[in-house]
Amino acid sequence: MRISLIQVASPDNETSNERRDRVSKMVLGTDADLVVLPELWAAGYFNFDRYSEESEPFEGRTVTDAAAWALQLGCYVHAGSFIERGSNGGYHNTAVLLSPEGGVIHSYRKIHVFGYESREAELLSPGTTVTTSPSRLGRIAATTCYDLRFPDLWRSLVDSGAEIVVTPAAWPLTRLSHWRLFTATRAVESQILMIACNAVGEQQGVVLGGHSSVIDPWGNILLEARDREGVFSVDVSDDIVKSVRSEFPVLGDRRPVLP
Repeated sequence: MRISLIQVASPDNETSNERRDRVSKMVLGTDADLVVLPELWAAGYFNFDRYSEESEPFEGRTVTDAAAWALQLGCYVHAGSFIERGSNGGYHNTAVLLSPEGGVIHSYRKIHVFGYESREAELLSPGTTVTTSPSRLGRIAATTCYDLRFPDLWRSLVDSGAEIVVTPAAWPLTRLSHWRLFTATRAVESQILMIACNAVGEQQGVVLGGHSSVIDPWGNILLEARDREGVFSVDVSDDIVKSVRSEFPVLGDRRPVLP
């Protein structure tokens, strides 16, 4: 399967509508089985004062645009995440995956909302559930950015059958070493195909780290972008997760934690 990661910059002097139009051209120029975008790329993660204005219902422009892209390209599109305006009036950081037929096959509300030098925890409500979904690429799930720091969440995904985990992010350059450490660690300890798409550029004085990556269950970095905006693609064996888990069945050796 071919995976294309789209590193998006969300500069302060660009409107979200201008960015959506620009990113649409980037997406439609790809040739992949799965296209992935970063966290809150349309609104800009660090544009906290605009969260309410940039929020949208679940079936808002982010989902409808991604559905159109998926249909036109005939591929899966992970639309990164957007600020979802829930029916109860609350807001969520919601990731969504569209099928080649344009239907939503997976969604995830970010569970670990971020508070350190961030207003996300103040403005957004955390999600409460994790799920996995079947696809022609394998059983797939999502986490978002800060979730990388919480291994129990990843264990829950594995227990639910996850083989591929897509992680959109807006991870700062100042903690790039952590980004590279956690993406590799989660791939190896969970024996999953890690697909991590990070933002780039500067937002509200914060420089994003880029270095989006695709990492196999052995920890091999199959693709690593750098710190510029663009489309980065790699071809990955369809059976990489099954073959590694069969050859080195570490997940089957887990034992209950003793009191």
